[in-house]
Amino acid sequence: MDDKPMRDMSYAESASSLSPAAAPKSGEVLLRLTGATKRFGGTVAIRDVSFAIRAGEVLALLGENGAGKSTCVKVMAGVYSPDEGSVEIGGETRVWSSPMEAQDAGIAVMHQHPGLFPDLSVAENIFFGHFPTKGGGVLDRAAMNAGASELLSTIGLDIAPTQPLRTLSVSEQQLVEVARALSSKADVLIMDEPTAALSHREVEKLFEVVEGLKARGVGIVFVGHRMDEIFALSDRIAVLRDGELITVESAEALSRQEAINLMAGRELVAEFPERKHPLGQTVLEVNGLSHDGEYHDISFQVREGEILGIGGLVGSGRTEVARTLFGITRPTEGEILLDGEPVSIRSSGAAMKKGIAYVSEDRLSQSLIMDFPIRVNGSLTVLEQCTTGGLLQPEKEISAVREQLEHLKLRYASWEQEISGLSGGNQQKVVLSKWIATKPRILILDEPTQGIDVESKAAVHAMISELAAEGLAIILISSELPELLGMSDNIVVLNEGRQAATFTREEASATKVLEAATYSAEELGTAPQAVEKPAEATDPHPVMHALMHLAARREIGLAVAILAVVIPVTLANPRMLSPVNLNALFMDAAMLGIVALGQMLVILTRNIDLSVGSTIGLTAYAAAALMSANPELPALAGVAFACLLGAGAGVINGVLVAYGRVPSIVATLGTMSIFRGLHSIYADGDQISADEVPAHWLDFAGGSFLGLPMIVTVSVVVLLIAGFLLSQTRSGREMYAVGSNPGGADLIGIPASSRIFAAFVIAGALAGLMGALWASRYATVDARVAFGYELTVIAAVVVGGVAIRGGSGTVLGIVLGALALLVIRNGLVLVRVDPLWLQGIYGLVILVAITIDAKIAERRERTISRRVLS
Repeated sequence: MDDKPMRDMSYAESASSLSPAAAPKSGEVLLRLTGATKRFGGTVAIRDVSFAIRAGEVLALLGENGAGKSTCVKVMAGVYSPDEGSVEIGGETRVWSSPMEAQDAGIAVMHQHPGLFPDLSVAENIFFGHFPTKGGGVLDRAAMNAGASELLSTIGLDIAPTQPLRTLSVSEQQLVEVARALSSKADVLIMDEPTAALSHREVEKLFEVVEGLKARGVGIVFVGHRMDEIFALSDRIAVLRDGELITVESAEALSRQEAINLMAGRELVAEFPERKHPLGQTVLEVNGLSHDGEYHDISFQVREGEILGIGGLVGSGRTEVARTLFGITRPTEGEILLDGEPVSIRSSGAAMKKGIAYVSEDRLSQSLIMDFPIRVNGSLTVLEQCTTGGLLQPEKEISAVREQLEHLKLRYASWEQEISGLSGGNQQKVVLSKWIATKPRILILDEPTQGIDVESKAAVHAMISELAAEGLAIILISSELPELLGMSDNIVVLNEGRQAATFTREEASATKVLEAATYSAEELGTAPQAVEKPAEATDPHPVMHALMHLAARREIGLAVAILAVVIPVTLANPRMLSPVNLNALFMDAAMLGIVALGQMLVILTRNIDLSVGSTIGLTAYAAAALMSANPELPALAGVAFACLLGAGAGVINGVLVAYGRVPSIVATLGTMSIFRGLHSIYADGDQISADEVPAHWLDFAGGSFLGLPMIVTVSVVVLLIAGFLLSQTRSGREMYAVGSNPGGADLIGIPASSRIFAAFVIAGALAGLMGALWASRYATVDARVAFGYELTVIAAVVVGGVAIRGGSGTVLGIVLGALALLVIRNGLVLVRVDPLWLQGIYGLVILVAITIDAKIAERRERTISRRVLS
């Protein structure tokens, strides 16, 4: 089937045109992996793996963490090329040069950690890599939003396609990943741990979507650890162990226990350890605990040696309660008692001092430092025990967690191995050992076995049981019902922030827990008090809604800030609004806007260019020297020379950062000094003045076009073109994507290095343009041109709303940021404030802008948590 034209259609067109006759025949081999071997250095990730993916069936890949499942996925998806063996599509051997090639061939992948871009819209995320376009490669946003709306409806996600992805909860983002996979109209869909962050209802909806895809003839690969899901969904099961394929069997012919034994290489009889030790005194008691918008009136107690399970759907308030107990958030009502005494836990440090440890559900971003070795990660919680004379001792760091890690059978090359090189199960073992090393009295475990293999789960369960037997009070939060039922002495079930039910071990059953977690209060017959939330407002009038949306934009705030400076300064000195002052102000803003655009491109890719001031100075002097030595040349020749020289400086920075992997702050700090040194050598103490350059060179910046100063005209044209390209073309959106999620960009084949390189080259060329305009406008140039100007440029970008973390910002924002800074400077001059204060004020403005961004992000997170509960 030649379905490439179908994938170029809109979702609606493609869906309506797909008929049973057009679909692949059931059982037809769509993709075959033959003898695939992949090595990383001396480590063999997979060896001689062969299996086929057939139309209309689900093939499950089972195996422990590190068994080779994700490597197989990435080989099929074009992320890796096999060292031996082949990937065949329709009987034809294919060699992928990038994931985009695999996607074009009809392979869609939902990776274990979604490769989404939080700063782009939901619709852009869904269609990234295959944007619908109009003439000239311009994005067709109407078609994109319409297609996204239909896909979101298909998966049952009620959100606007124009909504920024960062405003969604984790589970909602996982569903967007599902929609993205569906948007490609692929023949083969690979799902790597797709249900890890989904609630029970969302998993059921996903399974409905999978059944629909099977009926259409799509071949599906399902990678997971939850056995109930594997056997409910799969037609065939492939078992991997230590990088080798053990067997491929029909799901009907393979029992759950047999699958577990094949994965482990031996018989694992008991899934959960038996616990018969007596429980001690009450250690922790929670009475009426509430936090506005998250949970309400939660009460329970935990005794020595007890494992208290907390169940409920994702977003039910489980993690929020745990974070309060560990001091990350503070309750708005209720009390916490330790050993019968009320306590106030105001920070995680205070919680640790009281003997409370918390293993977060998100080990990648909250529990581990991925670039640090096992030794360092394991000792982070007990650093004071690992020092001699204030200096860390590696042997003490190792001894702090050696016993726990050996007990958990950690698989590692050496203590100096980076944590990122371990499988998910082994990473979790390090996290557990880190907290157990603190010797806590109360241990809170939030999804401790999420995304780890069967054998690692057994080791973790055994350790939890042993810790309880030693007298620890343990709170176990889990989305896996078998784990919750098999490990807990008592179970508290939360439902939309309310305590729906409490069961003893004998009373609890899968049906009862699910009913309590999913049924409404009326269905349960309990009608508990609702979580207090802000009253829902009625939908505003469309015009009012548009005004509210406009008022929330950062640019409006900047405009208001500019007026807040202009009005009082004008009252103090009317010259603020004089034609001469406004003309000078707009010309300065135009020049700063050009170079701020270049800095914005660099920061979008999560980098920074500290050499911008030096580049401006060098190109300004070089352009003036060229025109002085060759007065017959047109002014555009001087401008072009400065742009080329600036681009050359950008090439040096780009090569160092994008391909040399030198941190941008280090690389550009070095080139800043080099370019300034070259400028000083070139000038050799000389100064080029107005009488040494031709008049047409000076007239270039001083002239006008259509009534506007030439500098303003040039700036407006450059900024408009840049704004259009960044917002309306594929390359522009890829620039944002590289900074928003570098790992996600790699997974879908965006050439991140070339985008970073391009950003530095363009930034250098724009700095060169700024240098030429500077030399033409001010006429007199020497070795101190634009000295220290990099602070002004960076301040304009940051104040303009470009996130220093990358991936977010607008051209309009940097223009207003530049204008705001210059208005502040101009106002200080007019009210006769000492100019020496200026740099300090710029620094203060940067700090205020970053603080505002942090507060906005914090408020956004609170809004997300409230919306999840609504």
